[in-house]
This record gives sequence, structure tokens and C-alpha cells, in this order.
Amino acid sequence: MIRLLKTCGVVLLACWPVVAQRPTFDVAAFDRARILKAANGYLSDPPITVTASHSPRSAGGMHDFFSEGDYWWPDPQNPGGPYIQRDGMSNPDNFVEHRRALMRLSVEVSALAAAWRISRNERYAKQAARHLRAWFLDPSTRMNPNLQYAQAIHGRFTGRGIGIIDTIHLVEVARAIEVLKDSSALSMTELGGITQWFTEYLQWMTTSKNGIEEREAKNNHGTCWVMQVAAFAQLVGNEKLLAYSRDRFKTVIVPNQIAADGSFPQELRRTKPYGYSLFNLEAMATVCQILSTPADNLWIFESPEGRGMRRALEYMVPFIREKKTWPLKPDVMYDSEWPMRQSSLLFAGLALSRADYVELWKKLPADSRVEEVVRNFFVRQPVLWVK
Repeated sequence: MIRLLKTCGVVLLACWPVVAQRPTFDVAAFDRARILKAANGYLSDPPITVTASHSPRSAGGMHDFFSEGDYWWPDPQNPGGPYIQRDGMSNPDNFVEHRRALMRLSVEVSALAAAWRISRNERYAKQAARHLRAWFLDPSTRMNPNLQYAQAIHGRFTGRGIGIIDTIHLVEVARAIEVLKDSSALSMTELGGITQWFTEYLQWMTTSKNGIEEREAKNNHGTCWVMQVAAFAQLVGNEKLLAYSRDRFKTVIVPNQIAADGSFPQELRRTKPYGYSLFNLEAMATVCQILSTPADNLWIFESPEGRGMRRALEYMVPFIREKKTWPLKPDVMYDSEWPMRQSSLLFAGLALSRADYVELWKKLPADSRVEEVVRNFFVRQPVLWVK
């Protein structure tokens, strides 16, 4: 839970849950130069939404998000027929423009909101608001609040539940909107319209066939469904879905995805086990950061068998610190690009009083120009999440 405190007229951000004598760390001071440099580069960028591009393979309209399954390729034995799967190998000819636009929204709005938070310069908030209006309010450019046509597969599916993972990039956008509520960049009417968009998207995520399929996924997709529902429910104030997400994390995600040794078996069996393990850890940590309360601290929750975030971190952190000790084969693609400055290290370091995690976080690269990394690194501005 994020709360504002006032001390001598200065607004500070406190992040609960906390434990006694947790390490203190001024994220804003540490990251200030990086945040402002990025935000300054985005001040004149025009919004680009899903209406800026369209694929003839999409079964949806101009306002519908469309993407194609990453690991699906033309069949050499049947070039005009349904695509076939090559796990871990991304098809460079797939339509990705909507995904790129969504990533761009997340990258720019989160940086601009972070810059506003640490500087209180309204020009950052106003530029972020331009993007938010275009994506969620303007009838000519807004995105429809569903992912009915995400991760389609040529010749097989016009869209799949698995595609809901494409909106992980709205998780930090939702957090940025919460922060920007304290600025003057968006009117109450506009904030109400944006909140309504997320309310409608939540309804689709939690009731549609695709949404239910994604909820029931046994791997990182199921984790990311909970993370998104939690983030959007927090934004719109849906306490019922917040409680549901906490319960699902404890009764479904933790016992079914975390092994006795703290590893993620469903991720380890993939052709990119290191990257997928990091990704799932990031999603779980973000869930804990969003949903933990003093009365229900997900950071310290453990199943009867002792499975929980502590154990997951104890398994993965040594391989972040010394990747060469990773016991499995290297990822088939992008292996050299990981790890990044994983937010799980910072969030857990503060919540679990592990100063060594925070120190490791400081030493890792914060940003990447590799599109695959940007796509799988969805918390980029921790100052939006912690003090």
C-alpha cells in the first residue's frame, strides 16, 4: 500500500508493508538524473495509439489491439497453411506495431510521471496527460478496452487468452495515473473517463472467455493476470477484486508455481528458462508490492510447505548475482541481455530488510534498447512505487 506522509511541509512516499528496521533508500535521489534525462527526451513526442497502424490479418477494427503469437511461423511443408510453433524463437515478420505503441506509452508515461513526482514540474504531467487522453479518452484514437484479438495465430486463432499478457505494460501506466491524480494535468472528468476505461477492461479480463483462460494459466501468464487485475483494481478502487487477487496469489500462484526449492518449474522447462524465471519473479514481486497490507503481507506469506516469495528470491538471487552459476543451458535468444535492474530486488530488499538485495539492484543496468528486453521489463520507474 502506498501512502503519503507530510513532514515539515514535505510530502514523502511511504510503502507498506514494512518490517522493523527495514533498510532505507532514497530511490528518487539515486534515480533522479536518469529519470529527468528520459523524461526531457519525451516532452515533444506525439501520442501514437493503436489507430496509427492496422494489420490486414486482424479480425478486429481500427480501435482494437492486435498482436500475433511470438513463436509461430509459416509451415515449410504447407506455406499457405496454419502456422507452426517454434518455442522461444520469435518470428520477425509478425505484426508488432500495436505492441510497440503500447510499450512506448508505458515507457514515456511512466518516465514523465516519475519526473513530475520528483520535480513537481507540471510540463511533465501535461505531456503524460496528452498520451493518456489519446489512448483512453479521444474517440478518434482510443483503444477499445479488451484484447480480443491479441496473440492471434495465422490459420488457427483470431485471438487468444494468452494475449492478455500484452497489457502488462499498462500496469505501470495505471500506477502513473494514480500519481498524476495529484497534478493539475487531468480534470476530474478526464480522470473519471480514464478510470471507466480500466473498469471496463477489468470487466472484460475477469468475465470473458479469453480472460478466464488466461487466469487459469499455470505459468507466468497466470501470475501476470493476477498482477494486472490487482493494478487496475487498485486504480479504480475495486476492493472485491483486490481481495480476490490476494487470495488467488496465496492459494493458486504460490503453491502451484513455486517449487520446494524456490524455483519455477513451469519456467525452467522453457527454451529461455533464465529470462522466464526472472520475468515470473518480477510479476510476483509486483503483485506483492501492489497488494500487501500491514494485515496481509504477501512478502512474508508462506504455504504450509514453506513456499513463498522469500524462498523464490533465495533461489533466484544467487543467479542474478553470479549468472555463470546458472545450472541450465543458456536461453536460446537474448541470454546476454539479462539480468537487468530487476525491481524484485529493490521491492524485496525494502520489504524484507535485505540491504544486499538493494545493493545488487543498484549495480545492474536500468535500461535497454533491445526491444525484447523492453517488452519483458515492465516496471521501469521504481520511484512511482516506493519512496
